[in-house]
Amino acid sequence: QEQFVESGGGLVQPGGSLRLSCLASGFDLNYHVIGWLRQVPGKEREGIICFNPADGKTIYGDSVKGRFTMSRDTAKNTAWLQMNDLKPDDTAVYYCATGPRCQSTHVLFNLLSWGQGTQVAVSS
Repeated sequence: QEQFVESGGGLVQPGGSLRLSCLASGFDLNYHVIGWLRQVPGKEREGIICFNPADGKTIYGDSVKGRFTMSRDTAKNTAWLQMNDLKPDDTAVYYCATGPRCQSTHVLFNLLSWGQGTQVAVSS
């Protein structure tokens, strides 16, 4: 069973940066999709970034394109989300997730299993 431990969230000023970590277990990042979702209270969970090792491609949500990137260390089975130029609209709980594929036509990028999340707040 997939498990995730997200960390690195916190309070940051607009324009600042944060790096979130995801320690994954129960599946191998060499062979499985890894991505990030976020959710604002009262709104739907949103897929923001997804990487598929099968084709080496990363897809980005329009709201984070050019500002967020993802990396991973398969030896540590860990992924990171680097968030730059943060905006108040980025305030949300961020979840590390996996799924069968990265599907850009799906609101969650077809990420179907995720962790407990880490809170990010962007405010001056």
